[in-house]
Amino acid sequence: MSFFLTKRFFYLCTALITGFVVAFFLPWLLGPLEILLGAAALLTLLDAALLYAPVSGGATPVFGRRALGEKLSNGDDNDVQLFIESRYRFGIQVEVIDEIPHQFQRRDVLFKADVQPGQTQIIKYQLRPTKRGEYEFGALNIYAASPLRLVRRRFRFGREGKVVPVYPSFLQMRQYELLAIHNRLTEVGVKRIRRVGQSMEFEQIRPYASGDDPRTINWKASARRATGGESDTLVVNHFQDERAQQVYCLIDKGRVMRMPFEGLSLLDYAINATLVMSNIALLKHDKAGLITFSNKPGATVPAERRPGHLRTLLEVLYRQKTQYLETDYELLYATVRAKIKQRSLLILFTNFETLQGMERQLPYLRALSKAHLLLVVFFENTELRTYLDAPAETTTDVYNQTIAEKFQQEKRQIVLELQRYGIQALLTPPQALTVNTINKYLEFKARGLI
Repeated sequence: MSFFLTKRFFYLCTALITGFVVAFFLPWLLGPLEILLGAAALLTLLDAALLYAPVSGGATPVFGRRALGEKLSNGDDNDVQLFIESRYRFGIQVEVIDEIPHQFQRRDVLFKADVQPGQTQIIKYQLRPTKRGEYEFGALNIYAASPLRLVRRRFRFGREGKVVPVYPSFLQMRQYELLAIHNRLTEVGVKRIRRVGQSMEFEQIRPYASGDDPRTINWKASARRATGGESDTLVVNHFQDERAQQVYCLIDKGRVMRMPFEGLSLLDYAINATLVMSNIALLKHDKAGLITFSNKPGATVPAERRPGHLRTLLEVLYRQKTQYLETDYELLYATVRAKIKQRSLLILFTNFETLQGMERQLPYLRALSKAHLLLVVFFENTELRTYLDAPAETTTDVYNQTIAEKFQQEKRQIVLELQRYGIQALLTPPQALTVNTINKYLEFKARGLI
């Protein structure tokens, strides 16, 4: 059905009915009201005729389409555009209802616009998915009304639906990639880290400049240039960061990673950070790899730096799902020992809520750190911090905040306990996970730990 009556029509009917009720007591109003009733009926028929009259060329009077990317970025605001074109000879008012996927649980995707003859109106809005997977869009519904606005005609486009996959946050990855290329990572919180020591990977010889370390002067090459009569006789050895080092992201898919923060689960935060971290490692000429694990073996992507490797990581990350059982760290240790033969940086994304929970896995973490540089990344409960910052108004609030502070203190104690055994640890809010992980990676590079 495409024919609908508007609120204006029902307001007019209400006014006429009220008038006929009053005319029962004032008979002289009956004649004018009958004329108004006839005029209203004629206007309604005229309005319907205007909307349903064929346009030149036999085309659809109103055309609409939805424009969005082939895939959506998880946890980001994705742009959606609606294009509305009118082929009527008069201006129309449209109400547009876009049938978005049920995962968003939104019922407010309704827009109003005025479209002039031959004009294309563009409506923009954003969608923020919080789960990976396939999202199905429904039809685009356009309700057109003439200047009389007594009748609306509905037009539907894209009735067959469109399925769009939601991938890990590739928009965030592109943002960091662009900033890294232009050396502007500090704009998103990545720190400038002072280099400690000197990398021994030689890159080239270049002329000495003011401020260069005199210890890097190549005296033999300088003597040869002086013998050859060149004006700039002093040259220095230029070194670069060591390259082709292996960086593996280890993602825990156990039940502890199902906890949600701002709509996203901890697993999705870890997956988004892994994608960005892997891209930064590739830009630094290192090799990026991936291992996922839970109570059973997960996906394994060997550390490489070949063309298309990032696309492979993206596809593997897209298919990861959280398990509901306890994570098997013994299985993780066996997998790392079997798959990774070279000393590498292992970035383990997991979550420990209690010190006892971490101590149960400590033997396996210590075994991993003996052969590799291990960074354990786990999450601060930001909602708990918000609760602690709120004023305590009752005795119950004081008791609850005392218990909450105990949990917070235990998180900090986990960091100290890991560091006591020489294991690098990072306690971070979920929202700052990506930035803090990149900072740690760059710190390790600057200190020559990998």
